[in-house]
Amino acid sequence: MKLCRHGPAGEERPGVVDADGRLRSLYPLVSDFTADMLTPEWRQMLQAIDVKKLPLVAAEPRLGTPVAGIRQIYAIGLNYRDHAAEGGVVVPEYPAVFSKSISSLSGCGDPIRMPEWSKQLDWEVELAFFIGKAARGVSAKDALAHVGGYSTVIDVTERSLQIGPGGQMGHGKSLDSFTPVGPWFVTADEIGNPQELKLWLEVNGVRHQNGTTREMVFPVATIVAHLSKYQTLQPGDLVITGTPAGIGYGMKPQLFLRPGDRVVAGVTGLGEQSHTVVQSA
Repeated sequence: MKLCRHGPAGEERPGVVDADGRLRSLYPLVSDFTADMLTPEWRQMLQAIDVKKLPLVAAEPRLGTPVAGIRQIYAIGLNYRDHAAEGGVVVPEYPAVFSKSISSLSGCGDPIRMPEWSKQLDWEVELAFFIGKAARGVSAKDALAHVGGYSTVIDVTERSLQIGPGGQMGHGKSLDSFTPVGPWFVTADEIGNPQELKLWLEVNGVRHQNGTTREMVFPVATIVAHLSKYQTLQPGDLVITGTPAGIGYGMKPQLFLRPGDRVVAGVTGLGEQSHTVVQSA
């Protein structure tokens, strides 16, 4: 299933995309699509709904984050060898884990807000997955059973805060609008093997990133096993898995986003995002 949340920010309603690609409303049958509905039991109930009988959603509404109440965001850095190489750094021996703030979450078409002091606003398209069943100390062999589904994320980054003097990984990636998610939450059964997905990103119509998840240093199953070794993962936890080469910081000369730029990105089967960069205070 492709599940989403549509409507103005703070007033989103749950929806589902039918076999013909049309958006249908789950409301009031379901009040919202929340983290507790990522569990296998809830997903089974949702999959029993006759989608063809649900009302169509008129026009093309705004799509918010596909899951309400995301608990926390784990991120994996340097998880593609070509991305590590373009930054001139060594591929880590273990997953490089950091966190992003949940206040950075936004919808798949919302503006990317560029602070007026920004100097190096950059992009990273990533495969994201949601935990659907609590995981603590799971093996890589059993790890995918704890993944509820997948989505597309752009890990927007202010490099001057990440890499500059006093820079920190999460600090440069946690500003408002810096984690757009969606358009959909796609259940794991519909995706199958998460290591066979293409991901891409364009700025102003020029493709800069074009990779595949088979190139990940640490695949999804390994990431789940590693994270669950140190903390209990809960339904509603969002994990973003790294980006392939093609970021602005790695170009010669370097290229960074400016107000008015259009950023479009997608992952196989997970839909497409489209954003305009806007100046903000």
